[in-house]
Formats: sequence, structure tokens, C-alpha cells
Amino acid sequence: MSFKVQIATTGQFFTVDDNDSVLDAALRQGLNLPHSCRSGNCGACKGRIVSGRVKYNQDTPALSPQEKAAGLALFCRAMPETDLVIALREAKTMADVMIKRVPCRVAKMELLAPDVMRLYLKLPATERLNFSAGQYVDFILHDGERRSFSIANAPHDDAFLELHVRRVPGGAFAEHVFTQMKEKDILRLEGPFGRFCLQQESARPMIFMAGGTGLAPIKGIIEHAFATAIQRDMRLYWGVRARVDLYLNDVISAWTAEHPNFSYVPVLMDPASNDDWRGRQGFVHNAIAEDVTHLGDYDIYASGPPVMVKAGRDIFIAQGLPVERYFSDAFEFAHAPK
Repeated sequence: MSFKVQIATTGQFFTVDDNDSVLDAALRQGLNLPHSCRSGNCGACKGRIVSGRVKYNQDTPALSPQEKAAGLALFCRAMPETDLVIALREAKTMADVMIKRVPCRVAKMELLAPDVMRLYLKLPATERLNFSAGQYVDFILHDGERRSFSIANAPHDDAFLELHVRRVPGGAFAEHVFTQMKEKDILRLEGPFGRFCLQQESARPMIFMAGGTGLAPIKGIIEHAFATAIQRDMRLYWGVRARVDLYLNDVISAWTAEHPNFSYVPVLMDPASNDDWRGRQGFVHNAIAEDVTHLGDYDIYASGPPVMVKAGRDIFIAQGLPVERYFSDAFEFAHAPK
């Protein structure tokens, strides 16, 4: 059985097959609904059910019982039980964002930390990925599974795509990167995806909160801001476990000398005994809340583990940040056997 879905804000229609999510069906039919993690954790795909009913066969951490009762839904998890009319922020066609499926070659591999590998990917000479800073791409594996990674470079510097891959226990693809992948290997990718991008129309100062390799899309956004001579105040807070995890610390520290409107605060959650660390410690979202007690005048960009993104959202909204000025890209690691 299939159901018809209408987007109230645009009048567009698409169909959803039984046991398929609203978001997945829309993407396959050329509609790029707002989304990011596609795992129910970030809330980027959240919208309203104007009419009809949906069900969930998986957890929806980013949707509270109160929101569900008020008619909100997470479209990456929501499966129709009837025809639907939905309302959401925006829907663009795939053509607008030029999503492509292309081969790429591993041009360079660089170990940035014991568990972080930087990949430089080269597309064919006749291809170019037209992406916005902060977006991500999917690797398409031989079994059809996908692995998503944020693009860490800015669009003006697109000779290669730069990705940061963290090695995690049970992560089959990441394990392949660290143990089997070689330079000149050929991969398939699709993208760009996501709406975690710089809000160009805003004049507000910006706070960036990164956790671990969540630095990648934020690095791209900041480098894009530098390249386009944005003069708004920018503060980067980067939370990691120990000093060894600050894998681009020298690069970011150099930005503070080159750009007067940029400042940087690394935060260690659990520094090692030999780190000789005299900087900030604890949770990165708490460091921001301590430094800026009223956040109503800021835009905040957060990227990293879902627990960090959610904790930041809750504490920042409590300190005056309007929810629509919290831009997030939460992600989870894919584990075997996927």
C-alpha cells in the first residue's frame, strides 16, 4: 500500500510506500526536505502533521512526547498510516542543490590523531560537486549501505573533498579506512546533502560548538566565512576528551592571529595525566553557557554527538537563545553489521 503526501507550504505531492519513511520517499522522488542525521537524533527534519496519521517503528530521541501530542513529527522516522498533509520549513528540488552520484579517488590519507584519518578525495576531471560549506556526502558501499561524512573544506577550495573519519569500535567502514584503504582506491559517493550551512542573511555574532570530529563541517563553514570576508564575531568552542584529540589545534590557533573577529576555546572533558592542561575542562556546552550568560543576540551552530547537541540546545534556549537560531548537525556512528 502507498500513501499520498502533500506539502502544505508548497503544494507539492509525493507518494510513500508501506514501511517507508516520509523523508526517504521524498528524497527518492526529488524533494530535498530539511534533514541532517537521518537517525531521529537531530530534529532537523521536524515538521507538523496538518492532517493524517503516522507511526514510528524506531526511537525518536529528538521528538518529545509533548511535541508529538502537539502534532509535530520527525519525518526521517515517521511512516504514514493514512494520506498526509505536512508543513515544514522548506522543500527544494534535487535539481536546486545539484545532488550527484559520482566516483572518486582517494588522493591522500593523513593520520591527524590516533583515531582520526583525514581523507582527500578527487572527483573526475569533468565533475564538480556544487556544495555549501557544512554539507555532507554519503559513501555508497558495495552492499548498498551508506556512510555519511561531513565535508571539512569550504567551496572555494574544492580541488579535493576533505573528510575526517574517526575510528570507532565496531565501525566497519571506519575500520576499513584505517586498516585496508589505500591511496588511489576508488569509491562511490552521493551528495551534497544537509542544510547545516552558514546563515548568510544574519548579522548576528556566531558561536560554533564542535564535539570531536563534529569539527569537520564547522571548519568548512568558518573557512567559508573567512574567504567571504564576513566580519561578524565568531567564537569556536571545541570539546574533546584529551589533548591528543585536538587534531587541528595549531591550524585553528593560527586563525586567531589572522582574523581579529575569531576566537577559539578548546575544552577537554577528561585530560590525560601527562597533558599538562591549563585550559578549560568539562563539557563544551557548559563552557559556552558560563562565558555567555544571555544568548539572545547570537546564532549558534552545533555539530557532534547527539547527546552534546541536545544538551547544548536545552541549556542555550534556557539562556535566551531563540530555538530557530540553533543550527545543528548531530550524528551517530554506524556499527557492524551494517
